[in-house]
Amino acid sequence: MSGPGSEWLDEEAGPIVRSYALTRGRARPATGEGFDMITIVSTAARPRSGSPGMGPEHLDILEMCLQPQPVAEIAARMRLPLVVVRVLLGDLLHHRFIAVTRPQPESALSKERLLREVLHGLQAL
Repeated sequence: MSGPGSEWLDEEAGPIVRSYALTRGRARPATGEGFDMITIVSTAARPRSGSPGMGPEHLDILEMCLQPQPVAEIAARMRLPLVVVRVLLGDLLHHRFIAVTRPQPESALSKERLLREVLHGLQAL
């Protein structure tokens, strides 16, 4: 395919949009928040029509997260790099459109208990 704008179209992949275009050149969330791959995201509110800074990708995330989703699943289903999804999630969190549940840090006691259970299981073999 040739002609104006053809450099943005690939016959097999469809339209090509660079990651920096989706994030407006940002590589980190504006809120400074880090989103682990296992952080759970759920929709907390819907933007009004014409909300500034909300693109179609933001709206897709909100629709997807009506059922809570881990960050890795959002990236996979949207077929976007994790860094891009993290920036988009930062935008949504900044505007309070999403709620975030972060994984609880593992305590030393729970690690020790797990290791003991593994040891007892191996001894039982």
